[in-house]
Amino acid sequence: MAAAAAAAARARRGARLSAAALLALPALALLALTAGGGGEGRPGSPPPPPPLPLPPGLREELRQRRRDLRRLAAAAAGGGEPAAGGGLGCGDLSLATGVSVLGWGFTKVVARAALAGGGAVALKSVHGAGREVRQCLQRYGAPAGCRRLAAYKLLKEVTLLQRLQHPGIVQLHGQCYDTSGDPEIRVTAMLELGSPLEMIQLLQTPWEERFKICLSLVRLLFYLAHSPLGSIVLLDFQPRQFVMVDGNLKVTDLDDASTEELSCKEDNDCTLDFPAKSFPLKCSVVGKCEGINEKKNLFNAYRYFFTYLLPHSAPLALRPFLSDILNATGDLRYGINETLKAFEKVLHLYKSGLYLQKRPLHLKDYISLKGFRMVEGEDYKCWPSYSHLGCLLSVHSAEEAAAICNSQSQCQSFIVTQQRTWTGRPLALFQSRRTDLIPDANAVVYIKRSASSGERL
Repeated sequence: MAAAAAAAARARRGARLSAAALLALPALALLALTAGGGGEGRPGSPPPPPPLPLPPGLREELRQRRRDLRRLAAAAAGGGEPAAGGGLGCGDLSLATGVSVLGWGFTKVVARAALAGGGAVALKSVHGAGREVRQCLQRYGAPAGCRRLAAYKLLKEVTLLQRLQHPGIVQLHGQCYDTSGDPEIRVTAMLELGSPLEMIQLLQTPWEERFKICLSLVRLLFYLAHSPLGSIVLLDFQPRQFVMVDGNLKVTDLDDASTEELSCKEDNDCTLDFPAKSFPLKCSVVGKCEGINEKKNLFNAYRYFFTYLLPHSAPLALRPFLSDILNATGDLRYGINETLKAFEKVLHLYKSGLYLQKRPLHLKDYISLKGFRMVEGEDYKCWPSYSHLGCLLSVHSAEEAAAICNSQSQCQSFIVTQQRTWTGRPLALFQSRRTDLIPDANAVVYIKRSASSGERL
């Protein structure tokens, strides 16, 4: 038993890939794909049959994807020090348990798996019954070639994830590349596990959380505009391409990303078209449509995220700034640099409380009782609250909490809690019921003077 365990441990160690080896895998895959073979079979197994000749059209599509992947791999290799790509390999994948499908798309299927050493990952592989493979089969009738065509997109995504490191991009934990005994390539990418982005659910969250999503997206687009590989555009920019990881927005699909900007001969070649709007751009002296990747990302962020998440229930004093952002990005008057600067300004005003200037003082209408708090329980609800049981809102100070309490007819008292939001602001609990006080050295209860008359304090 001990010998078997030691052998298994050696096998697992051998299967793990260093960051440098992982970076080289797409290049190795390219060699196998270029040769058209599937690698050697397992010991003792008959050699795989020679691949059938591919239709000319499919050969051309494979050639184009090989070329794109070579170019991308070369750009990644020449972009400085390689970023760490994780250490999981085929051995770890073979020991994973509890594999369950999370969803699928045009090209790939995504599953969840538990690792032997603890933790869970998302597994991405080619979706053999997906639309891309089906449509290829309808055109060419070559199953192995069509799955190989789809595998190029996954290899491209792995290459990008190895080079691009940003909090707004899912982390690559490893990859398994296997062609043994099969005339087609099999690739599995092991990624950071997230949950699908639910826009309807996001619309019901407090404004501060929705602003965080938009700010995270802007920071990501700023990085993509200035990435080590050049300006990157997300060609399939949809909310479904993003996931939430520990409350943070991350892009998870990069197979349709492009580092190439549109070539042109004159300005008329550079119109950026959307369903409801078109934007004329300039043709640069080097024959590229100037800023087209950056602007396409930014307008998609505006139409899919900003318009829904930014304005609703925002603090009144911040709404003019948010309106400026919406108008400027909706007309593409702002580039990503100006947009990030505008978002950072709103964040500064919100965190510092400067947006609260020139307000009447309301805290004088309250009695403060230090060292006590109210008995918590289900109470009146407000929207959008951080709690489903009552009215729990983000505030800058007790003074802002007093103004909110005055604006709500049900509110008779409030507590500024020790809980903090991502901006560092405290949460305040607003209450209507007259309940007993209980000792709490770290708490302060604020009770309306009009409500305190005759109460047992």
